Amino acid sequence: MPGTVLLLAASPAGKGCLVDAASVLPVLAAVAPAVLSGADTANVVELADPLEPQAVLTRLRAAATAPGPLTVFLTGQLQLDRRQRLPHLALARTTPSTVRYTGFPWHWIREELRLRAPGSTTVFVDLHTDAETWQHLITQPLAVGPGARLYGRIAPPPPRRTLAVPTYMKSVATILRSGHRPAPSQLHQQALTRVSGEEPDAVRRDLVLAVESGAMRESWATGAGVMPGAATVPGSGAMPGALAVPEPGGMPGTAAAAMSSAPAVPEPAAARDAGAAAEPAPFMPAPAVPAPFLPAASPPEAPAPFVPAAAPPETPAPPPEASAPSDSSDPHAEIASAVEAGQHDDADGLAAHWEQDALRTYGPGSDEVVHWMEVRADLAMFAGDAVRSCRTWLAVADVRLGAGQPSDAPGVEAAVDRAHHQWGRIADAGPARELGAALAELRARVPGRREGALQHVHQRLEQLGTTQQVGQQVG
Repeated sequence: MPGTVLLLAASPAGKGCLVDAASVLPVLAAVAPAVLSGADTANVVELADPLEPQAVLTRLRAAATAPGPLTVFLTGQLQLDRRQRLPHLALARTTPSTVRYTGFPWHWIREELRLRAPGSTTVFVDLHTDAETWQHLITQPLAVGPGARLYGRIAPPPPRRTLAVPTYMKSVATILRSGHRPAPSQLHQQALTRVSGEEPDAVRRDLVLAVESGAMRESWATGAGVMPGAATVPGSGAMPGALAVPEPGGMPGTAAAAMSSAPAVPEPAAARDAGAAAEPAPFMPAPAVPAPFLPAASPPEAPAPFVPAAAPPETPAPPPEASAPSDSSDPHAEIASAVEAGQHDDADGLAAHWEQDALRTYGPGSDEVVHWMEVRADLAMFAGDAVRSCRTWLAVADVRLGAGQPSDAPGVEAAVDRAHHQWGRIADAGPARELGAALAELRARVPGRREGALQHVHQRLEQLGTTQQVGQQVG
């Protein structure tokens, strides 16, 4: 099966630039696609200094939904937004004051890659940061999804008036140009060895990432040589090339998602809205799917499938009267298999069972119950039932607001955005008017990140009302 390769290099224009990210692309582009991917053949997509986060999201989503293995080579610069303190990949137009709107949120990468089958995705990164983001990442490691391997390094800001070189990624490209592709972990180790030779200070300076998809644990070090999940402060003096590989046996609750055509089902997240809860991606439809929301002249974007922001807790144990799935203790795997087979009613039935179990165990409004409501909303979307999906997302938003979450909480905004997106896909005027009235009421409370959302609802409701009047006159 052909593979897919995404080459992404991004950094701000002007004096805010810390790294010459695009300089690595010619070296990577000189590598044969099959060697970049590790597959017999591969499609290569290249993004050099993109301007808009939506453009990056479109390419990332297309790559993430393609069948076969996916390899991402990402070089750039990370910055925190001032409002939520979340890391963003700085794009060409990004400045410290506009990161939230012009940068590419790192958690969007995690959201998109969660749709991939475990073990089918490998991400190599060479990232530089400003001083503020560097301190943040020492205690808040990056992640790219439960089924993806992540290798690379994060470097602190270079000296003033100095443009850093993406030495790690250039080392990866140089090794691959030989025509031989080592296993990802070996390629990572070989690249680190090269980096230590070209940048001796990197041994004590950089944060090194090595995340194995099967273990869901991160090995962080300044130079390496620590146990999985550990983090050390720069200056530890650890020797390079000695990263420990995480032991097998993933965290409980990891969904065994089917590849591309079978969307992964989101997992429970009790800590979803705590601390650094991530915001949803903007309205961005999957390729070839029309998006309904058009508040401005520019093309709209539909929301990405919901992905919890924090690491998932254990999946609730099956109730006494129910037996666990025969192939896995994780119900998400069985649900994903049913979706892949087109058995949408069976998938929804399983999710409904777990929702009721969570209701009995944790009570109304609990994170576990909300999670299964969100799963059912996504399942309705996969089944093409926009009415049921919209209705369920509206219910999720009501539950979250009723639990005291603020109107700008990421989970609340995500639910309303997804309800809005699904509402725009309802062709029947009757349900559209009914749900549109509820959506308008919610939009007044939860305007979301994009201007014109409430206005769009009112405009479409007016159109639906006009259509109804015309129909009555014709009748």
